[in-house]
Amino acid sequence: MSRDLVFAYPGDLETRTGGYGYDRRVVAALADLGWNVELISLGDGFPNPNAKQLDDAGRMLSGLADDSLVLIDGLAFGVMGEWAGREAKRLKIMALVHHPLALETGLDGERQQALAAREKAALAQTRGVIVTSHMTATELAANYAVPAERIVVAIPGMDPALLAAGGGDPPLILSIGTLTRRKGHDILISALERLRDLPWTCRIVGSKMLDPGVAAELERQVAQSGLGDRIELAGQIDDTRLEFAKADIFALASRYEGYGMVFAEALAQGLPIVGCAAGAVPDVVPEGAGFLVPPGDPDAFAAALRRLLEEPETRISMADAAAIAGARLPSWRDTAVIISDFMERAS
Repeated sequence: MSRDLVFAYPGDLETRTGGYGYDRRVVAALADLGWNVELISLGDGFPNPNAKQLDDAGRMLSGLADDSLVLIDGLAFGVMGEWAGREAKRLKIMALVHHPLALETGLDGERQQALAAREKAALAQTRGVIVTSHMTATELAANYAVPAERIVVAIPGMDPALLAAGGGDPPLILSIGTLTRRKGHDILISALERLRDLPWTCRIVGSKMLDPGVAAELERQVAQSGLGDRIELAGQIDDTRLEFAKADIFALASRYEGYGMVFAEALAQGLPIVGCAAGAVPDVVPEGAGFLVPPGDPDAFAAALRRLLEEPETRISMADAAAIAGARLPSWRDTAVIISDFMERAS
C-alpha cells in the first residue's frame, strides 16, 4: 500500500502539552519509517469550535483526494462526526485519541453527555482508532462502541535520559502540567500549605495561556498561602529535561490522565512520584516508584509528600524503582512501528 499519510490536528502543533508532544514525535518517527506525512492544521477553537471553525476544518479535509489516508487528532475529531459521516466512504479515516473529550475536568453532566455522543458518532466512521493507554482502549470499547479489534494501544515513547541528581537543600518538588483545572495544581498548592513546617521548594512548570482564568486563580492561591517565596509558577518551559535533572520529587495531582507522559518522563529520570490514582496514571506509575492517592484530596497528597520529605530512605528506594521502570519504557520508534503496522492493516 501507499505510505502517504495526512495528519490533521487542531491549533498549533508546537503547543507545549503532552498530547501535542506525542503528535510531534510520532509524526517524526513515522517519517523515519518511510511514511510521507502531510500536516494539516484544522485551526483554532477545538474541542469547542464555533460553526465557522468547524465548517472550515471540514472543508480543508474534504479537499483531499479520494482514498487518502487521514489520521485526525481526537481533540478535533471528537466533534467532527457529521463531516466524518459524509466522507467515510471516500476517505480512509483514522483517529488518534489521547483521552475522550467528555472526561475533561469541569464539564457539567449535560455537556459531558453531548460530547460523548458526538465522539461516539465520529468514532463509528473510522477504520481504526489509535489510543495512548490501555485504560483509554477499555473506555472506548466499553462506552463508545468501538470494537476492540479496531483499537490499537501505542503508549508514548521515551528518550534516553540522565537520572536526576537529587540532593537538593531544601528538596525541590517539581510539577509539570499546563495550568488547567484537570492538572490539579490547586490540590498540590493546598497540600503544600499543610507542609509549611518542612523545608522544601516547589516549581510548577506549565503554560498559563490555555486557561488564563485557572492560571489567575492559582496565582491568587499561592499569594494567599503566604508561600510565594517557596512556590514558583514558572510558566511554559520549552525543554523540561533540565527541570527534571534538578528535582528531588515529582508531584502532579491530575484529576484525570489519558496516559500522563510527564509521569513517564519522571520515571525515566529516576524521580520518586506523588500523583493521583486517576485515569491511566496507575498504569504508568508502578507500585514502589511513588505514592498514588485519591484525586482531589489535598490531605492525602500532603501525607504522601511528607513521607518522601521526611524519609530519605523511602525517597531513595522509590527513585531507584522509578529508574528501573523508566528504563523499560519503549522508544518513539517502537511507538511509531505499532502505529505504522496498524495503519497498514486497517486501511
